[in-house]
Amino acid sequence: MKEKALNLLGLMRKANAAMIGETDTGAAARAQTAKLVVLASDASDNAQSRAKGFVYGRNIPLITLPFSKQEISEHVGKSGCSMAAICDLGFADAFMKLLKELDEESYADTAQAISEKLKSQKQRQREAKAHEKNKRTGKRRNNA
Repeated sequence: MKEKALNLLGLMRKANAAMIGETDTGAAARAQTAKLVVLASDASDNAQSRAKGFVYGRNIPLITLPFSKQEISEHVGKSGCSMAAICDLGFADAFMKLLKELDEESYADTAQAISEKLKSQKQRQREAKAHEKNKRTGKRRNNA
């Protein structure tokens, strides 16, 4: 399961759904595109405080992964990677489900919150699609 989570992190990088490194993570958090910020288990105190600053007041969950910087770096292809911002809710949900299977008590709350955000995002997309369809074809009202 650990390997699957790390492979998913690498896949997110290739799909441009994850910003890797402190600079990119900070930029994604400030631009409100980050849906989840993850931190390596052996990240320095300075990196931890920066990550907390990035998410402060922005309603972005911050979690510490059970992976070291070395393990993350091997899978994302960037050396010395201690933090990342996941910018896609679908990927964030899948990633949190894998982490929840690894450690239920540590990641259950965050996984639930991400899952609910994804659910509401999909609902909004369905409503927007229905609205566009109604604008094109028209919808009759029954005032009876």
